[in-house]
Formats: sequence, C-alpha cells, structure tokens
Amino acid sequence: MKRILEVLKVSTRLGLTSFGGPIAHLGYFHEDYVKRRKWLDEKNYVDLVALCQFLPGPASSQVGIAIGIQRAGLIGGLMAWLGFTLPSAIALMLFAWLLHGLNLQHAGWLHGLMIVAVAVVAQAVWGMASKLATGKMRGSIAIISAVATLLVPISVVQVLIIIISGLIGWIIFKQNTAQEIEPMQIPISKKTGITFLILFFAFLIVLPLLRLVIHNQGLAMFDSFYRAGALVFGGGHVVLPLLQQDVVPTGWMTNAQFLAGYGAAQAVPGPLFTFSSYLGFVLKPYPNGIIGSILALIAIFLPAFFLVAGTLPFWNILRSRPRFQSALSGINAAVVGILIAALYNPVWTSAIKTPYDFCLAIIAFALLMIWKLPPWIVVIVTAFGGIVISVLT
Repeated sequence: MKRILEVLKVSTRLGLTSFGGPIAHLGYFHEDYVKRRKWLDEKNYVDLVALCQFLPGPASSQVGIAIGIQRAGLIGGLMAWLGFTLPSAIALMLFAWLLHGLNLQHAGWLHGLMIVAVAVVAQAVWGMASKLATGKMRGSIAIISAVATLLVPISVVQVLIIIISGLIGWIIFKQNTAQEIEPMQIPISKKTGITFLILFFAFLIVLPLLRLVIHNQGLAMFDSFYRAGALVFGGGHVVLPLLQQDVVPTGWMTNAQFLAGYGAAQAVPGPLFTFSSYLGFVLKPYPNGIIGSILALIAIFLPAFFLVAGTLPFWNILRSRPRFQSALSGINAAVVGILIAALYNPVWTSAIKTPYDFCLAIIAFALLMIWKLPPWIVVIVTAFGGIVISVLT
C-alpha cells in the first residue's frame, strides 16, 4: 500500500507540472523516476520508452503506467495513470463548462486558440521529422504517408499506412545485433498479459459490432474514443484527425468547439489525450457533461492500459530482437507523415483564413521554437492576439 500511495503522489505532482507535450513529459519522468527516485535504471527506462513508442496510444502516459506497474503492480499502474491524468482532465472539463451557452462563432479569443493549434502541431512536425524522418527512405515514407492520409481521409487508411511502413522498416532498415540486456522485473505473469491483450482486441472488435446493432450514442461515443486510443500511433497530436472525423461530421459538436478545446489543451499540463474529457463534456445530445467526460476519458485511455499490461510480461524477449527496432523506424517515419497531414487538415484549413491569422501563427511558432516559451504562455498570448484580430477585421 505504501508503494501504491507513493506512485499516486509522485504521478499527481507530475500531472500538475508536466507542461510541453509527450517529449517533455518523458524528460520530467526521467528526472523524477530515474535520477531522483531511482525506481529504474537508464537502460530500462530507455527500453520502456521504446516499447511505448512502438505501441499505439499516448506514449508518455503509457511510460508512466509501465513504471507504475513495475513499481507497485497493476494497481500502481492505475494510480500512475490517475495521478498524471486527472489534473488536466479536470481543467479541460472546467473549460468546457465555462464555454457552455456562449456564442462561439465570433469570439476572437477562440479563434486565437484555433490559431495556436497550428503553431503547436507545426512544432511537433518539426521536432519529430528532424529525428524520425531523416534520410531518403524515411523521408519518402513520411511524405507518401502524408499524401495518402490527405487523399483518403479515413481511419482504416492510417492503420494500413502504419502496418505497411512497419513492414518496409522491417525489410529495409537493418539494425546491429542487440546488446546483452538486464531483464526487467515485471510483477505480471504471462498468462495475465495474454488476458489483457485478448481484452484489447475483444473491445476493438466487439464495440463496432454492438454499435451496428444497438443504436445508443453512449455506446457509439465509447467505441469512437476507444478506437482512437487503440489505433493512433504518435501520441496526442496524431489522434486529432481521428477524433475530428468521429465527432464533427456526426454533428456531436462544431469544428469551432473542437479546435477551441484542442487549443485549450495546450495550456494545461499532462497528456494531450485528456482532450477527450473536454470533448465528452460538450458532446450533444446525451451523454455529455461530467458523465460524458468520464466515459470519453476512460474509453480513450483503456487501450493504453490493456496494451502496456499485456506486453510488459513479454518485453524482455521482444526488446532483445534487433528487427523490432527496424520495424519501429518505418512506423515512426509514417507517424511524421500522418502528423503533416493533420497540420493541414483540420488544423490549418480551420484556423488560417486571413494574412492576420497567418502572421499570428508565425508569431506563436516563433515563441515556441525560438524563444522556447512554455505552451501555456503562448496560448494566452495567441488568444489575446485573436481578440486583436477580431477588432481589426
């Protein structure tokens, strides 16, 4: 029990202070879990990060869940997720509540939030491309993935892109023989791991079938958010087009509401997947409000928990295989391409309408990339810039 409470305490503090997106989160985790508390060593931490980058879902949250499991079992993993997730989830619920009943169509500050999303996603594209899409082959995979995603904007195409890119990486990108590794101590049996993997695929297959038979919006919403959490590679920014395709065309919310929440999500710490708590709150008709937030939040993170708990017992075997890293190289390049596509649609097409908008987006990008300001400050500055633009135009 002492370890469980310790995991909850540490992860909650991280959830309150970890600004800057998944890459920054991994830095905070390294500082606290590895350097300060020494819950695991450098090699095991790096390998956990590699595993969670390979799995679909929110990478930083999955690393936190994995460390919680390693430290205090399955309950420890749950506490690690709860502490890291709740602060930003509650903040975004409050934001959605404050927006309720407001006229969003002509709000200048709201347009500013839509514009800051352009800068944030552009920053993510820049950073990921410089690391994951270098060289002719990786760069080509990224570009082809972006083109395919834009020309055929359906979820199944993104999944096929990920699979094909992984196969290409498996064949083309040769890795050196794996180094000797110190086995990681995982307090989950292989039998339990298999059970979680079966649950992951069972939910993925059964929920869409139930949705066809039972016409219930709560079920439809749970299916949409579970599928987004189960099928997206590359973290929060890449889940944007998947969620947008499910909640805007269906009439569950307007595109302005969607991008307002996405902009607000940049101003809070913790995982970007807590954007789902905002979406669940503003969905129409029922369920929405707090119930909608809780359902959306559980649905989008549930696959991450299933996958981490399911793969950890087999991770010592998997990470000793050099071809694993080869496939990961192809997948990461494809993720960059999908993110490029998301930068154009829906982020750019919804936010950039005039030269003023473009100028504000450039300023926000410069504040992030050149001045290295925290995202929450850039969000406030850009929201104010949106008000100024509304006065000038």
